[in-house]
Amino acid sequence: MENTAQPQTTPHLLMVRPAHFGYNEETAANNVFQKRDGQLSPEEVQQRAVAEFDAFVARLREAGVDVVVAQDSDQPIKPDAVFPNNWLTFHQGGLLITYPMYAPSRRLERRPEVVQAAAQAGFKPLRRLHLEDYEESDLFLEGTGSIVFDHPNRLAYACLSPRTDEGLLRHLCHSIQYEPVVFHAVDAEGHAVYHTNVMMAMGETFVVICLDTVRDPQERALLEEKFRVTGKEVVPITLSQMQAFAGNMLQVRDNRDETLLVMSEQAYRSLTPEQIQTLEKHTRLLYSPLYTIETYGGGSARCMMAEIFV
Repeated sequence: MENTAQPQTTPHLLMVRPAHFGYNEETAANNVFQKRDGQLSPEEVQQRAVAEFDAFVARLREAGVDVVVAQDSDQPIKPDAVFPNNWLTFHQGGLLITYPMYAPSRRLERRPEVVQAAAQAGFKPLRRLHLEDYEESDLFLEGTGSIVFDHPNRLAYACLSPRTDEGLLRHLCHSIQYEPVVFHAVDAEGHAVYHTNVMMAMGETFVVICLDTVRDPQERALLEEKFRVTGKEVVPITLSQMQAFAGNMLQVRDNRDETLLVMSEQAYRSLTPEQIQTLEKHTRLLYSPLYTIETYGGGSARCMMAEIFV
């Protein structure tokens, strides 16, 4: 990898338009954000998810963000295809990394057509780091779900869970010359937070984080020290705001080279006026309603966007 640090934000995103979005029993095993309320038929869930997806893409494009949309294939059925950030990351200099997934049904999402779509944004894959073989050893690391990158400072933040293996994280960091920052995070019931990106979002000059999930004082102190030395203003969120996906945000760039922080409507509505004011000192805010995707998929705005760094 080039030694020049990658920027934190990009104007290029890859998103996957779902063909069969729905509740996935396999992922529900350790994703407490997923709910199945039984009020909608599978067909209605899919229809609403596609409508939310299309409106979200339109909103991003209207804001000047370059969104490449790959259409999910009809077969085999992949209920979580709308969350591509978990199985691939694109890095500056043409590095593509593909990741081992906890749920067998999600491994079907790794399709060459999705990778090839990134070429529309100018990404040329020169090197590929294949981590998916670790699935055979039941070791998992789910992309930017498991890892929250601070690219300019070459840091990889990760809370450990059944989907985030520490040894594999360290192997990846060694390969790309990043420093791992490892910690444990639990929700109000004491369950491990399944993905780092639901409790933490890294911006260029700020970090949104639910520190209440980090119960070990030494780990919390380590995080606070990293944020201090890297010059990030900490914007704390509560456990209930985390449940509303306020940690699942992504800062991107527009075609005027300005930044915006992207989140769901539910996440935005959970924020206090003070938090909004703090964030708006750093960046513009953009939100879109993703209620069906959040409820049945257990993921939100950040999970739907794979950043393309060219």
